[in-house]
Amino acid sequence: MTRRLFLGALAAQQAARPNVLMIAVDDWNDWVGALGGHPQVKTPNLDRLAARGLLFTDAHTASPLCNPSRTALMTGRMPATSGVYGNEQKWRPRMPNAVTLPQHFKANGYTTHGGGKLFHHGKGFNDPASWDEYFHWNPAARANDWHDNYSFPPDPEPAGRPLTPMPSVSWRNFDWSPVDVADADMPDYKVSSWAAAHLSKTHSSPFFLAAGMFRPHIPWFVPKKYYDMYPLDEVIVPNVKEDDLADVPPIARTFALNAESSHHLLVSTGNWKRAVQAYLACITFSDAMVGRILDALDAGPNRGNTIVCLWSDHGYHLGEKWHWHKQALWQRATHVPFIIAAPGVTKPGTRCDHPVSLIDVYPTLADLAGLPKTQGVDGVSLRPQLHDPSTPTDRAVVSTYLKGNHCVYTSRWHYIRYNNGAEELYDRRQDPHEWVNLAAGASTEVKQALAGHLPRVE
Repeated sequence: MTRRLFLGALAAQQAARPNVLMIAVDDWNDWVGALGGHPQVKTPNLDRLAARGLLFTDAHTASPLCNPSRTALMTGRMPATSGVYGNEQKWRPRMPNAVTLPQHFKANGYTTHGGGKLFHHGKGFNDPASWDEYFHWNPAARANDWHDNYSFPPDPEPAGRPLTPMPSVSWRNFDWSPVDVADADMPDYKVSSWAAAHLSKTHSSPFFLAAGMFRPHIPWFVPKKYYDMYPLDEVIVPNVKEDDLADVPPIARTFALNAESSHHLLVSTGNWKRAVQAYLACITFSDAMVGRILDALDAGPNRGNTIVCLWSDHGYHLGEKWHWHKQALWQRATHVPFIIAAPGVTKPGTRCDHPVSLIDVYPTLADLAGLPKTQGVDGVSLRPQLHDPSTPTDRAVVSTYLKGNHCVYTSRWHYIRYNNGAEELYDRRQDPHEWVNLAAGASTEVKQALAGHLPRVE
């Protein structure tokens, strides 16, 4: 074969390979219209993405905390494998030879483009080696160790923070208010504009494009029109059982009632409805930013050959189990939106109800793109479920919060074991709210079978 023919064949092969658009959202629990997580939530764009692809209705994070969750997804290694359990741990020194998800695509002929929050957003977490291009909404970020400074100017904020002072609950980030700015002033708008511009162009080589939205992460500051969509007197708060912590072990109560998540103070100060309103407003704002990216994909030249994958790094409590934020192993903290629309593979409007994990994102996207397998990746490809959502996964899903605390999901059971041996067990079919801990009376065989899925080495 002549060099010209070889290069022509190579170009044709590359042009046929699918592009990948990965959209990450932050702290977004299962309050999505298509998931039915909250009766009032307005998410028309996530709903339309679910309608064009496959919605995983029982997807769970590898860890209900930002850095370990994102590290796991982007490296394909569970916390028990990597040793990354907390938000302060820099992941690259622990895994100097890890090939990240974008690096794997980059090594196989893709150009890689990232923007917004993908890895954890503190200093030293983003990975320059993973990207051919990275968009920082804050122009100072590249000089600031690749650190986009969310929740501080130039991210819009009202004067006089915090605006919602509550003893032992408030700190600078646990705050909410409408802000008198246009959508275009918000960081996520700038990231969505960058992604939209990329999608509107024709490219000579396949691309891996990842866009990370920051909201609905705290602080809950978004333009007023999103608050107005949820009139305060109409807001429905979560259904919380008064004595919900009575049957959980002391370590679980410690996680639930830490100094930053005292539910009774939000109730007693009249802030519960206000906080739920703010979270809903931020969800709908984030959904609108996702919609801008999808609009650009649909209007541009890349729709027919672009895989879309959307995920949230973990869930979020708003009073359930008397807990706020993530940092717990109950379903509200681990259950996440997860959607894949792959042209020629997924069927529009399909749903997979089997438990899956975000650790599966790496091997699934690599498989769909025809990339070779990467050594050391813990997840499995979900391609069989993308073809036929009824295909069982034949595996349990594990989530980890700090070292030694793990939970296991099967279609029937949710089992939690803490680092001191304490246990919780919930029947997912009979008790979707996880109100009745069955661990004390459950058979040893059931618990041993579930515990067999826990990490053996950390």
